[in-house]
Amino acid sequence: MDNCEILQKKVAVLAGGWSDERDISMRSGRACVQALCQAGFARVDLFDVAESSFVEKLIHGGYEVAFITMHGRYGEDGCIQGLLEILHIPYTFSGVLASAAATEKEVAKAFYQTAHIPVAAGVDIGADTRLTEDQTTKIVEKLGLPLFVKPAANGSSFGVTRVSTTAELADAISLAGREGGRVLIEECVVGTEITVPVIGNEDPRALPIVEIVPGADFYDQKVKYEPSSQHHVIPARLEPAVYAKAQSLAVRAHKVLGCRGASRSDFIVRNDGTPVILETNTIPGMTATSLLPDSAAHGGIDFPSLCRMLIEYALDEHTKRSR
Repeated sequence: MDNCEILQKKVAVLAGGWSDERDISMRSGRACVQALCQAGFARVDLFDVAESSFVEKLIHGGYEVAFITMHGRYGEDGCIQGLLEILHIPYTFSGVLASAAATEKEVAKAFYQTAHIPVAAGVDIGADTRLTEDQTTKIVEKLGLPLFVKPAANGSSFGVTRVSTTAELADAISLAGREGGRVLIEECVVGTEITVPVIGNEDPRALPIVEIVPGADFYDQKVKYEPSSQHHVIPARLEPAVYAKAQSLAVRAHKVLGCRGASRSDFIVRNDGTPVILETNTIPGMTATSLLPDSAAHGGIDFPSLCRMLIEYALDEHTKRSR
């Protein structure tokens, strides 16, 4: 498909929704609309999928590709992808299965382990679980303190608690459980926090690694959306062999989950140089301060070019599957 034909495509940018990450999603959506216009796309419209007329407008609007900026539930978990599959509209980022698998942290762990990607030790429990004193003791003995309690299927650090004492565990589980689904109790892996963006479909490649310097107990939702210069070090300050290993593992995660377009895998690099994967984001943040655009820029890909590349990946995948 030539340059002129791509830029004539009518693009629907899908944002908002009903998750905790709605506001962040709208920010991503507005940023991507601006970037796509700067890239030369003549017809770009922003949709809040929570609006009652969204589906009708999408069906009758003549849109030829959807750019998804929905983070969290209904967007990153495969739901919106399923709708777009039914409507036969090409869309950016991963498909239904990869999105659903990556969102469920324990399911993703199973995929990682088959690909020999190191994971953190953890315990998966129901959202309404009330641990006995004996169960609490066993978990702490297994995982140590501090540890992290998080929703098993949420993002952007919503509902995540760093637990330093056994007395804090019950409240942390309750908080994570409010997000719905299951709760993951996980060891606190100590080391250098990094994230590794990957772009591509069948032959993906890693972008420059971002070292995250949170300046807080962990990289929470407040820190994530502060100016990137405060918290991002690019390229990450790792030994060359460790740097290459982390990039290789991120590409491996992208492939084993079946991701396409782009993904961003988060790791903690232990003091012995072992990168331990925490999660893979299938729809990374797309604001001016977000990790994927920041990494891409350091790799020579400006934001408008990145957004255009994601459209191209989406159209290529749709064409391949339509043959």
